[in-house]
Formats: sequence, structure tokens, C-alpha cells
Amino acid sequence: MRIVADLDACQGIGMCEAMADAYFEVGEDDVVVVHDEHPPEDDRAVVDAAVRSCPARALTLVES
Repeated sequence: MRIVADLDACQGIGMCEAMADAYFEVGEDDVVVVHDEHPPEDDRAVVDAAVRSCPARALTLVES
């Protein structure tokens, strides 16, 4: 799986960071930074929940 961030859609709300700070961080410019685009399968549930929590729908998971 791969995390894809739409930086134009990101509003910097930070729900993703609150749920999975090992993978997401809202930068000083209020745009998400993805620390690891290819999380291990063991973390799928937490990453998926963080992606789904984004109110701006700026994050998606794609199968790679």
C-alpha cells in the first residue's frame, strides 16, 4: 500500500497526525508531510483510520 497526499486539498487540520503521528505531520505551512509513503502491512488499520479521518479528503491509500 502507498499513502498519497493531495497537498492542494490539505487544510492542515491534523486529524491524521493525531491518529498516526509516526506517518503524518502537519508542517509549519499547514500542509501534511507523509513520513513514510509505504507503511508496513502491520500498520494498515491505524494508517487507514488516519486517512479516513481527514475531513478534507486529502489522503488516500492505494494498493501498490
